[in-house]
Amino acid sequence: MAALHITQGIFHLSDTRVLTLNNVTLHRGESLAFVGANGSGKSSLARALAGELAPRQGDWHSEFERPARISLEQLQKLVSDEWQRNNTDFLSEGEDDTGRMTADIIQDSVVDPARCQQLAAQFGISPLLQRRFKYLSTGETRKALLCQVLMLQPDLLILDEPFDGLDVSSRASLAALLGELNQHGQTLVLVLNRFDDIPPFVENVGVLAECTLTHVGQREAILAEALVAQLAHSEHLAGVALPEADEPGTKPRQPIGASHIILRNGVVSYNDRAILHGLNWEVKPGEHWQIVGPNGAGKSTLLSLITGDHPQGYSNDLTLFGRRRGSGETIWDIKQHIGYVSGSLHLDYRVSVSVRNVILSGYFDSIGLYQAVSDRQKKLSDGWLAVLGIDRTTADASFQGLSWGQQRLVLIARALVKHPTLLILDEPLQGLDPINRLLVRRFIDVLISEGQTQLLFVSHHAEDAPLCITHRLSFIPDGDIYRYQQTTLP
Repeated sequence: MAALHITQGIFHLSDTRVLTLNNVTLHRGESLAFVGANGSGKSSLARALAGELAPRQGDWHSEFERPARISLEQLQKLVSDEWQRNNTDFLSEGEDDTGRMTADIIQDSVVDPARCQQLAAQFGISPLLQRRFKYLSTGETRKALLCQVLMLQPDLLILDEPFDGLDVSSRASLAALLGELNQHGQTLVLVLNRFDDIPPFVENVGVLAECTLTHVGQREAILAEALVAQLAHSEHLAGVALPEADEPGTKPRQPIGASHIILRNGVVSYNDRAILHGLNWEVKPGEHWQIVGPNGAGKSTLLSLITGDHPQGYSNDLTLFGRRRGSGETIWDIKQHIGYVSGSLHLDYRVSVSVRNVILSGYFDSIGLYQAVSDRQKKLSDGWLAVLGIDRTTADASFQGLSWGQQRLVLIARALVKHPTLLILDEPLQGLDPINRLLVRRFIDVLISEGQTQLLFVSHHAEDAPLCITHRLSFIPDGDIYRYQQTTLP
């Protein structure tokens, strides 16, 4: 029988956030790692497993009598407290330095010098026992805190981000020590930020996305799943070179330093009803904007002005890509600068076509592929597939066979093959489950950070924004109209 089991668990984190753990099972002596991005609910999951966070719904059962949780925040507070002891209020007369020895830290709750020596020897920190704790390295403090907790002889040990901030050798050393503990029967749960952080000894893996446990099972099976494998692949993409455009020299240019969009006192109305009401907005080079607001606020109307599709663009003081609207430019002069992905485009892409051909269709702005493809375009599409972590078998299979989030991601790559000046993503996370939302958001960050394309990301909720967003334009209800709030993000 499982020593810990959670079924249909709902844990309230705030008035608007809940942690959903549908099925978690842990047996004595097992090792389990949960992986999730920042903000995914990992620390709350650790608290829930330790019994520190009670479920509002569902069943929670644990036979562990001495669970212990170690977090990076606990370690930082411990180090900070030791340095704070140097405050003059704590100094005795004639005392130049304060702070407890490492042996004192380890025996903070349980005084047992023999066991302290034993653990210190096991963790290779015996020479540090008579050094002041605050002077230890990051890796040494991590081991000392682990010894402190093991003095309590916990039957369940939960480590929240144990490898964060450690160098390669310190990470390997700590992983080896944890493996020894598990080999000797210690039940271990590791809560991690990256799939790469999972030590070899870990038997089972769970994946956390947007405060929902989406996958849990044997390590090999979980890491082999296409979505999880694609997420793991994304961890290695920092600094990746995106495939270049088909004809780099023919890419349309605009004046150096010119803003891509300048709208002054923008007004759009239908039958005397204002849709846009005096919007002043400028998108400068290097800026990535999120446009957020409720349905009916005018977000789609603004997008249609930018893409050149709205007839009232001519009656507004609107400059797009360095050219004043109505100065003789064609729709093509505008659209050649723009890549566009929306829910309606996704629904339109119901033709029978392979994943590879969806990406190739981006060179021709077609739904499906009806033209001859050059060898160079085929080679470039291979490069895009490699960036997305899509293997050859999947690339030649049906586009419809991908998950909804993977399809959305392929459509984003389709829009980027020509390296447009501006990429507009209209509600790209709409209709996606938590892990697919995580997948799309993570790859947006990769694709935008490694290229020259700027992003307009349209959504209902500010929390949908990928990390690359630098500015936010918010449509805020104000009586019968909307006012506009522009924010520079930290």
